[in-house]
Amino acid sequence: MIDTFLGDLGHLMTIVAFVTALITAYAYFKTYQANEIEKQSWMRFSRISFAIHGIATFLIAGSLFAIIYNHRFEYFYAYSHSSKALPVHYMISSFWEGQEGAFILWMFWNVILGAFLIRINKVWEAPVMIVFALVQAFLVSMIMGVVIGDLKIGSSPFILLRDATQAPIFQVNPDFVPEDGTGLNPLLQNIWMVIHPPTLFLGYASTLVPFAFLMAGLATKKYSEWIRPALPWAIFSAMILGMGIIMGAYWAYVTLNFGGYWNWDPVENAVYVPWLVMVAAIHTMITFKKSATALKTSIVLVIMSFVLVLYATFLVRSGVLGDASVHSFTDLGLSGQLLIYMLFFLLVAVVLSIRSWKNIPSSEREASVYSREFWIFIGATTLGLMAFQVILPTSIPAYNALIESFGGISNMAPPADQVEFYTKFQLWFAVALALLTAVGQFFWWQKMDKSKLKNALITPYVISLLFSAAIIVLAKVYDWKYIILVVAGTFTIVANATILAKLLKKSTFKLAGGSLAHIGLGMVLIGIMFSSGYSDIISVNMSGLTYSNSWEDEMNKEHVLLWINKPTQMKDYTVVYRGRHKKVVGVPEYVPARILETTPEVNKMIAKTDYKDYFKKGEEVDIVLEENDYFQIDYFQNEVLKFSLNPMSQFNEGMGGLISSPDSKIYLNKDLYTYVAAMNDYADPDWKEDEIYEVAPGEQFHVADFVTYFDGAEVLDQMDDYVMQEGDIAVKAKLRILDYDVEKVLEPTFIIRNNQVGKLPVIDNELGLRVSLENILPEENKFVFKVNQYQKDYVVMKAIVKPYINVLWVGTIIMLIGFTVAIYRRFDEFKKMRDKGLEV
Repeated sequence: MIDTFLGDLGHLMTIVAFVTALITAYAYFKTYQANEIEKQSWMRFSRISFAIHGIATFLIAGSLFAIIYNHRFEYFYAYSHSSKALPVHYMISSFWEGQEGAFILWMFWNVILGAFLIRINKVWEAPVMIVFALVQAFLVSMIMGVVIGDLKIGSSPFILLRDATQAPIFQVNPDFVPEDGTGLNPLLQNIWMVIHPPTLFLGYASTLVPFAFLMAGLATKKYSEWIRPALPWAIFSAMILGMGIIMGAYWAYVTLNFGGYWNWDPVENAVYVPWLVMVAAIHTMITFKKSATALKTSIVLVIMSFVLVLYATFLVRSGVLGDASVHSFTDLGLSGQLLIYMLFFLLVAVVLSIRSWKNIPSSEREASVYSREFWIFIGATTLGLMAFQVILPTSIPAYNALIESFGGISNMAPPADQVEFYTKFQLWFAVALALLTAVGQFFWWQKMDKSKLKNALITPYVISLLFSAAIIVLAKVYDWKYIILVVAGTFTIVANATILAKLLKKSTFKLAGGSLAHIGLGMVLIGIMFSSGYSDIISVNMSGLTYSNSWEDEMNKEHVLLWINKPTQMKDYTVVYRGRHKKVVGVPEYVPARILETTPEVNKMIAKTDYKDYFKKGEEVDIVLEENDYFQIDYFQNEVLKFSLNPMSQFNEGMGGLISSPDSKIYLNKDLYTYVAAMNDYADPDWKEDEIYEVAPGEQFHVADFVTYFDGAEVLDQMDDYVMQEGDIAVKAKLRILDYDVEKVLEPTFIIRNNQVGKLPVIDNELGLRVSLENILPEENKFVFKVNQYQKDYVVMKAIVKPYINVLWVGTIIMLIGFTVAIYRRFDEFKKMRDKGLEV
């Protein structure tokens, strides 16, 4: 039965949210214009309007999640992004898998941020909230789904499946509801995708706050006053965006199988570029607070950071990157709206800036080479160049689309090897940035001249060289590019640690944010250098065989074929593949798939045998995502089991074949990273010709390559899976098959009923055997077995050692701590000034 209540509620709340966003913008505009007598009533009305908008936004989100959670597959969004198999946390991921859900998430964060600003910042409330409300109106329009003639405004997540598709079933039965949805993209079935998108969209939303303060400052002619309230929010935005980038990188590392954490994908770049610009803006804003310089630069950078977020949204969600990125969305007809959204705020910002430019304070004093202003400017320029170098090639598909829309032809193409292309430039920018952060900190905290600079730098410089030399020798870093990177990274760590020590000795911890962030940057550079530049592929094909002529050379050379139970040497390890496993609800370990039998119900299986103390034979168990297989790989050294890894794979036709996620053994100084690149598909086996064996009890023989013992047979009175009748004779044979260090027992059964013979064969998917007891020859005391073979179970696996990758992850954490300390300091500073009545 189709339930339209939730959809109707969502549609209604979307209209309410859109209307109240426009009313809020108008009401706050009237608040700003009103005299003191009328101001309070307009302010009260504005807040009520924004509160209604916020409630409507929450109800939109609640309606969509209720549709997903209650498996209302009559709705196109739930059918397209969810399924009954998903646990609740993956239902949350499916909420923002689609574009519409992502826009709702963005709206949600804007409401939270707007409410927070109303509470803490009364002076700037009206002009800032005008900008907020207008942004919300644009975002809500993205999910309205209103069609007026040929004009489509937004794409609604509350549309019914029958209205979104032309499937013939709806002509026969308009009330048809699918039994299940198509499910969540397997690559998004990871806990980090529950956390990463909300963090990233909070980062997107937070770039609006400094932009809104800037627009308010320009509109109200408070050309410099906006810096103080905007600065803590700019740092917050950079921290959250950075956290989102780090989470995305870690998700890629633990979920995708390209062997890394950053692939310079256009969608990754679209987030990286606004972050770089926002970090540059923070530094110039701080410079202005210190010395009344770089205000105009700050204005340009804050505008750019927000507009680049909108541009990133356009690139990702307009479909223009469809052929260039694995992460981009298809076009839902929103590209025009997205373009208008971006151009509107760009135009408003440019107009306000041009109108105010001649009135914006600027310093005529020329910056000395030995001034902090000079070094901040060089650092901001470097960050800007880094962003510029990335965004231009990333925008090639958008440029081509623009040319083609005017009837032209563009032959420009994005870089073929994007990792090599971007890295060769960004590497040297990073080196320059590391050196600048090292030297610049000394200028920041004290006045410098040539002699003072020399005395200040000599100690950290010597210590850095000693540490760098030790790293280079011990870690065998012989590539000259990496040597430079090690020296630069070590220098920024030591120099900033020197400043940090002095700050902690003389002052409080809240001044340590910059030093901590820069120390984290140095660690990140060194971690990237080691984990990417010196990763070691240990799964080298030493057999001399080509696994498949259809595979690329890299696949045949850098992967190892593991037959089940067969020990295989892999550099310092002997590895053994032990078969496929499943995740069972309530069981803290992986359960062998061979002891579980599928059922018609999703994520339900029956136990074929007892398993420890967790469940008994015949019990129904709940599976965590039944389509996922976990391949147990045991690692031995000197015949001692050191650890086991369980990389995951599933065969997904909708995603083009095998989807694999890695598993890693984490050490203090390295990760051993593994993933399955190919596996045996025994869903539809290609059985070979029959092989017949006549064997006496107690006899040893060979089945395929396996040593096999026939331990005899027994007559059965009853059978577990077969109802015996009076007069039935059932005989079960026992075969022991040795597969290296594993012994398996196969028990085919022979049944006689009314002179009719029945055979119950046994299939072992891991061994690739089907064995049936064909006949009994009592006069010869022999039993006749028929054996069919197909491919024995195997996996093709890649294993990579990632040295010192934890230096990267620890560095990112330290960097985020630095941002957090800086946020606390700047917000505390703002509150003190506000409470003194100095924020005007």
